[in-house]
Amino acid sequence: MFRLFEGLVDPYGPYEQTDTPPRRLWPFLKDYIRPFRMVFSVTAVLSVITAFADVALIWYVGRLVDLLAENGPQQAWALYGTEMIAVALAVLILRPVLLVANVALLHNAILPNFGTMIRWRAHAHVIRQPVGWFESDFAGRIANRIMQTPPAAGDAVFQTFDAVAFASVTVVGAGIMLADADPRLLLPLIVWFALYALLVRWTVRHAGPASKASSDARSAVTGRVVDAYTNIHSVKLFAHDARELDYAKESIEHARKTFQAEMRIITKMDLALTVLNGFLIVAITGWAILLWYQGAASIGTVAAATALVLRLNNMTYWIMWAFSSLVQALGVVQEGMETITHPIGLVDAPQARPLAFREGRIELDGIAHHYGRGTGGLQGITLTINPGEKIGVVGRSGAGKSTLVKLMLRFYDCEQGRILIDGQDIAHVTQSSLRSRIGMVQQDSSLLHRSVRDNILYGRPDATEDQMIAAARRAEAHDFILTLEDPQGRRGYDAHVGERGVKLSGGQRQRVALARVILKDAPILILDEATSALDSEAEAAIQDALYGVMQGKTVIAIAHRLSTIAAMDRIIVLEDGRIAEQGTHAQLLALGGLYARFWARQSGGFIGLEEDAAE
Repeated sequence: MFRLFEGLVDPYGPYEQTDTPPRRLWPFLKDYIRPFRMVFSVTAVLSVITAFADVALIWYVGRLVDLLAENGPQQAWALYGTEMIAVALAVLILRPVLLVANVALLHNAILPNFGTMIRWRAHAHVIRQPVGWFESDFAGRIANRIMQTPPAAGDAVFQTFDAVAFASVTVVGAGIMLADADPRLLLPLIVWFALYALLVRWTVRHAGPASKASSDARSAVTGRVVDAYTNIHSVKLFAHDARELDYAKESIEHARKTFQAEMRIITKMDLALTVLNGFLIVAITGWAILLWYQGAASIGTVAAATALVLRLNNMTYWIMWAFSSLVQALGVVQEGMETITHPIGLVDAPQARPLAFREGRIELDGIAHHYGRGTGGLQGITLTINPGEKIGVVGRSGAGKSTLVKLMLRFYDCEQGRILIDGQDIAHVTQSSLRSRIGMVQQDSSLLHRSVRDNILYGRPDATEDQMIAAARRAEAHDFILTLEDPQGRRGYDAHVGERGVKLSGGQRQRVALARVILKDAPILILDEATSALDSEAEAAIQDALYGVMQGKTVIAIAHRLSTIAAMDRIIVLEDGRIAEQGTHAQLLALGGLYARFWARQSGGFIGLEEDAAE
């Protein structure tokens, strides 16, 4: 039975993906509700039926009291025994079937699949965002919104069916039953309902913004806490435990105050509701007794009216909490929408085609990029890198080296100019085809919190075990990998490396990253301080491996250690975002310019970086 209901909707089914999701709440939810339309419709019908059934039971209790009061035991059974048996069978069989079907649809078909679908689609959208978008926010806050929005949306759906729809039908049914007994009993119900509706409106108006503010504050706490945990080495290195606690406390205290404001609204609502319900109980029960006293109502009417009003009394607290939970859930959804509906900032051009790679000629045609600031980055770079040419790029920090690499990978679009590979503007080819043709090893190569095998195979998932091991050997990584063991007892290539690879040394991380790029075997190779984390002996061994990998590839190598690029075909010297010099190592030394001064000032092969401006 469970599988039947759980399989009614496929949360991973095909859908129309968009770069600009709706930013308003209802259109946003409407896209997700579409696959559940039939399930929602049946659930709504069953909610209405079960709610009316409960009101009908209260009505029948009143009828039963009248039947027993008007007839003796034997006469009542003789006249109405069949009716009583039929009602009993309906309560024992029909009502549980309807209730179980309603609960199964809600709990097994809707809640698990609805939240899963939102989380899946939200992650699919967010992961398409460009690198710069992630660099502008806390990873913890982004992840928190991805995680908390789906259950909040599911809770909103749950409250709608389980409380709002059920309660609405119950109030309508109560009105019908009271009117049938005596129309005058409707008056206190109508007055109470009008005041209750005003209270609900007030609660929704005030609780919604308060809930969103509280959700925002919780996300900020998560962002700060995760930021501290992610950078725990720096926290411990600088002995800033207390500083991080103060930084977190500021955010936690703000979250506490926003939550206090939210709870004050709930307390006011609860007090007003208690007064309203007191009026409802006294008014309807008292009026029913008065009608009985006057001979206008039966004792069964008094019993039914009293049972109904007590049920409404208990239910109104539940309904108000359900409304509050609904508003709070929608507030959380709206807060999450700020992240998961953000338009994709960098997309493939219309009719973009895969990169048709032929030789590997790279042309930079007047490119400029300042990250929207008007300064920094690159200014008017024009450069041609021939197929198979090995280029070294040097310059002080802030000269534009990293910006050059980010633009070539199309992590950002050039603000001016264009980059061509084999005559094709990279802005007009698909991003995946572009990056599949480029292998890169960064200065700080972070690894996935998975096994060594998974990390190396990330370069080419369809590679064989032998190919993976061969790549690890070429990167001088195979021997140390065999000695690894994680806390769960996994060894060698199955050992997990920890978040960002923290369980490995810097040199070990770099070798695994090199093995990954070697396995990828892309025709364009970018090395960003690829051997900076290695000792001299390991660097010499890996340099030999890299020279072998470079054969037949177009290579761009960024280095501060000039000895690692001295043998390149050409060296580009960047200064203030422009090409200051270019030529071979010998030509640049003979020129006596920036490169010659860098070379002369080296100690241990590094450029003297007296300027530390960030790129």
